This record gives sequence, structure tokens and C-alpha cells, in this order.
Amino acid sequence: MRMKTMIAVFGVLFSAHVLADVTNAEKLVYKYTNIAQSVNPSFKAPSITDGKIFFNRKFQTPSGKEAACASCHTNNPANTGKNIVTNKEIPPLAPRVNTKRFTDLDKVEEEFTKHCNDILGADCAPAEKANFIAYLLTETKPSK
Repeated sequence: MRMKTMIAVFGVLFSAHVLADVTNAEKLVYKYTNIAQSVNPSFKAPSITDGKIFFNRKFQTPSGKEAACASCHTNNPANTGKNIVTNKEIPPLAPRVNTKRFTDLDKVEEEFTKHCNDILGADCAPAEKANFIAYLLTETKPSK
């Protein structure tokens, strides 16, 4: 009986942790949507389709190379990726797959700033961030 109780408690705690990360991601979508609407009143809601296009779109980087988010994170953000410069493994971006994503909202901001500047040469627009995270929230299974 005691073992069943421990397993049940662990299951609840694990579920709450996953939910917290998804909730944080959803909070960011809401935040970026509000900012995007204040900058551009015609922006109504995040687009999963636009987020997926943004994720896969190749940009000419400031260094002259062509890269996309998918260059490191594969075409499915639920997959484990690999840094194209260092070959270091990157845990999945999708918060429904990787429970460590979106746990630290300040870190998310830092990573957006860093990666957007590396790839685009400027920070991503709030609408792009809202679309991007909305898309990440839809990916739930790694590719086989």
C-alpha cells in the first residue's frame, strides 16, 4: 500500500511539473501576443502555421551562412537536436516533450535574444515569438 501511495504522489508531482512548463509557455504566448497587439493592432492571435514556417525558414545569418531554427533542432522541435557549430546535442524544444523547457522565463528571454541575433541579426518580433511558442506547444511526439 505504501509503494502505491508513493507512486501516486510521484505521478502527481511529475504531472504538475510538466503542466507548469506548458503553463509557462502558454503565459509567454499570452505576453508576446499582448505586446504584438500593442505594437500592431492588426495582430489578432498567434498562428501555429506561421510559427512552424518561422521555425523552418532559412535566414542569411550575419556571418553570411544560411540557417534556420530547424538547422539545429531538426524539423520537429520534439526531437533531440544537434548544434550545427559544436555538434553538441540539444534537448527537444517542445515543452510537452522536454519538461525542462520554459521553467526559467528569464532564460527563455536570454535565449530568444541570443538566438534571434545569431540567426536574424536582430531580436525576434513579439508576434514571431508568440507564433513560435504556439507552434512548439503543438509538437508532442518525436519523429521516428
